[in-house]
Amino acid sequence: MKLGLWLKIAISVAVLALVFTLLPWADVRMAVSRLSPRVWIGVVAGFLAGHRLGVVKWRRLINAGRASLRSADAVRCYAAGLFANLCLPSIVGGDVLRAALATRATGRAEATVLGSVADRVIDIFGLAILLAAGGFLTRDLLPDLGSTLIGVAMLVGILAGLVALPLVLRTPIRRWPRRLRRPVGRGLVALRYLSRDWSTALLAIGISLTIQGSFVLLNWWIGSSLGIDVPVSAWFFVWPLAKLAGLLPVGVNGIGVRDATLGALLVPLGVPMAAGVVASLVWQSILIAGGLIGGLYWWAASRRRGLPVAVSRLQAVASGSRHE
Repeated sequence: MKLGLWLKIAISVAVLALVFTLLPWADVRMAVSRLSPRVWIGVVAGFLAGHRLGVVKWRRLINAGRASLRSADAVRCYAAGLFANLCLPSIVGGDVLRAALATRATGRAEATVLGSVADRVIDIFGLAILLAAGGFLTRDLLPDLGSTLIGVAMLVGILAGLVALPLVLRTPIRRWPRRLRRPVGRGLVALRYLSRDWSTALLAIGISLTIQGSFVLLNWWIGSSLGIDVPVSAWFFVWPLAKLAGLLPVGVNGIGVRDATLGALLVPLGVPMAAGVVASLVWQSILIAGGLIGGLYWWAASRRRGLPVAVSRLQAVASGSRHE
């Protein structure tokens, strides 16, 4: 196992240990005791429904490159990616695995890679839209200083985006650091790929907003069941921001970082830190359950088609090996 992965695991464990060392255990137990199994099962069902819609988006983006990925194969590959998110050190590993499996199903490597990259770019763009909308709706819920900071941050973010985007598009790939050249290059190609098919791009953005908006509502449902009494509009700000923090490469799949961020963001709204952290960890349990269900479906669908699945070779498959 690489040193970098061990370091990410250590960071996630350290953050969680620090958070639970500082939190009052009475508040943690109270929050956990309020969670209804019915709510948890309902959220799992909503999570799976959202990702089923995600299959439609991902398949449409791939088939825009004339890959002809069948619906059944798209569900199988997407389910494998959900499961891989549990086994590989980042969500990118899941993206790579599902693209690799889709390539084998279609024989169109370029279309599947570009479609998968475009899918990720659109999801991040959709998350940014939700964050901006949530920040605008939440500004009156915070003290004067908090609302001012949100307004300034949004303005700075918009200006930075307007300045950075032309620079990114015009900077030759050779001037980027060597480790960033491949992802930056693929991202730029994916943007050009989307610019040639606006109907697909707009449909994908609409689906992405629907999925991520529904995930915000699912987290609001979790929070309400734990006794977190804040307007749903606040969740459209704190959840996307916590998810973006979880995408930073400082832990394993955002574990620890995302949880601490969500808890800290809810504190100014009058929510105990413990309740926010528990709500985030409940969502983490939803991700694990969804990933395991995805893995079970991948295994069953692959066995039905005579395709052996070896979980121990996930890393090799994600790296583009010829074994499945």
